[in-house]
Amino acid sequence: MTPRIRFWTMTIAAAGTVGLTASLGVWQLARAAQKQALETGIAERGAMAELDGAAVLSANGVFEPLLHRMVRLKGQWVPEASVFLDNRPMAGRSGFILVTPLRISGDGRALLVQRGWVPRNFQDRSQVPDVPTPPDEVEVVGRLAPPPSRLFELGAAEQGRIRQNLDIESLTRDTGLALLPMSVLQTGASPEGLLREWPRFESAAHKHHAYAAQWFAMSAVAAGLYAWFQLISPRRRRTLHGQDPR
Repeated sequence: MTPRIRFWTMTIAAAGTVGLTASLGVWQLARAAQKQALETGIAERGAMAELDGAAVLSANGVFEPLLHRMVRLKGQWVPEASVFLDNRPMAGRSGFILVTPLRISGDGRALLVQRGWVPRNFQDRSQVPDVPTPPDEVEVVGRLAPPPSRLFELGAAEQGRIRQNLDIESLTRDTGLALLPMSVLQTGASPEGLLREWPRFESAAHKHHAYAAQWFAMSAVAAGLYAWFQLISPRRRRTLHGQDPR
């Protein structure tokens, strides 16, 4: 390979490396901005006035704008449709999330309420705690959220009171309830002893900033190495040998 071909080969490779790593850094900055905007939007929704049952039911199937809003609902529990979601840690402990449908007062539709966390019985993993459920009308305060998150599951979906995941369509068929496609994370003190330390959404924008810094650093290193080995070092060698550096 002649010196000229070697020079242009290294130039093209360096330009590609610098361009690629710099573009990845820019992409990470864009992702950070998106995540930060999402976190800000969720915080703004959480600070809005509470919604009542009528506002939720009048959404006409467009529920996404209501997510993360605080809500105050009146209705009756449907305890026979309660489900204990397994492998749901909270505060560093393993246990269940108790999910019970709430039939909204004045309407036949219902909403899944994630009532809180309870510890599991490690001596008998088939046992669940007896959580009192008032039979009369109750008022539930909480935050509207997507349905309970899904965990990896081997084989067919479990049935019964203890489940790995909860599918709204399946529960609708099993119970006959008209379930809305979202849930409520119940907040406030729990007289039943349920733990309600729900995690807040964190955008992790700082991680994207860190990744961007790494990509930009790699871009700078590639540019620096090219400048040294292809431009500065050859010129110094020519100068030492009495050649014109130009």
